[in-house]
Amino acid sequence: MKKIVILGSTGSIGTQAIEVIESNRDAFEVVGIAAGGRDPGHVIAQARAFGLGPEAVSVSDPEAARVVADALGGTVLNDPAELVRAQPADTVLNALVGSLGLASTLAVLETGATLALANKESLVAGGKLVVDKAAEGQLVPVDSEHSAMAQCLRSGERGEVARFVLTASGGPFRGRTRAEMMEVTPEQAAAHPTWSMGQMNTLNSATLVNKGLELIEATLLFDVDAALIDVSVHPQSIIHSMVTFVDGATIAQASPPSMKMPIAHALAWPNRVADAQPALDFSNAMEWTFEPVDNAAFPAVDLARHAAQQGATVPAVYNAANEEAAAAFLAGRIAFPHIVDVVAEIVGEAASFASAPESFEAVVAVETEARARANEHINRLARG
Repeated sequence: MKKIVILGSTGSIGTQAIEVIESNRDAFEVVGIAAGGRDPGHVIAQARAFGLGPEAVSVSDPEAARVVADALGGTVLNDPAELVRAQPADTVLNALVGSLGLASTLAVLETGATLALANKESLVAGGKLVVDKAAEGQLVPVDSEHSAMAQCLRSGERGEVARFVLTASGGPFRGRTRAEMMEVTPEQAAAHPTWSMGQMNTLNSATLVNKGLELIEATLLFDVDAALIDVSVHPQSIIHSMVTFVDGATIAQASPPSMKMPIAHALAWPNRVADAQPALDFSNAMEWTFEPVDNAAFPAVDLARHAAQQGATVPAVYNAANEEAAAAFLAGRIAFPHIVDVVAEIVGEAASFASAPESFEAVVAVETEARARANEHINRLARG
């Protein structure tokens, strides 16, 4: 039985992971959970469901931590990285949101536990710092696209791979021009056509920044040049990604748009979990379509490819600038297309301050500078 720690236990990925585990109690045991604390009642319920004492729980928000601690009868931790170090586990699922998950990612790798990575931003920000700390097979993808790629790669030798194909739903504004998206509201950007995700991932999918982050993530997970990764818009979200081999064969992984299967596969890696989610029903008619990304309306993917090719901490700049710009859009300070405009501006300045990701502190310093510059640009845009 695998012992599992879940970071981000009350978020979309975390709650689905718990559902997978509850259906497979003979295979998995939750030994620790961490959450931000927006819903302390949810944390308390999760802890009680798995019989966890306060020492196996981390809540970042101080007030929420006090509520949870009182309910569980002890003291809870305030830092998910501390929980990782304190709670031995076979696998840690990092489903935290944003690059704040980097410290926990590094902590997991230091313990030797398998890292089931849903917090793509920590890999994007940490780059080689994360990759170099990971032992062979220690880093397992949770994102459906990268899980698909990993599964497709089993069809041949690595030297036989020609290209990777990353699929994208296209988001809620597929087919619109930049001008048509100037009046998009946060509520409209929160309505994803095929996936149910948290607020930040949904917004990033609408701008296609999420696909840019996934492109950068793929370069690091699979040690592949960004130029060898194609992005194809597939609105049905059935083909989760593909790998093309040198003989012309393209292997695709297909399943209904649900995170249950990739989560279960990551927790059980390299094995599969029976009945993790329903399979496709080929007795019913269905249609799968593919189209190129409209780079004029959605420049985030090309910008991410540029950031990946620049290397160093430029991908961290891309992510940090996006986090600030996304927050500004949600606050009503800038227009929807301005999110990627801000990212492009700061990535364009990155050569003057980005450095090699030699340490956690070095990455944080670059991110801090990127955030400051992004907010300066946001302020200019907000003033009109």
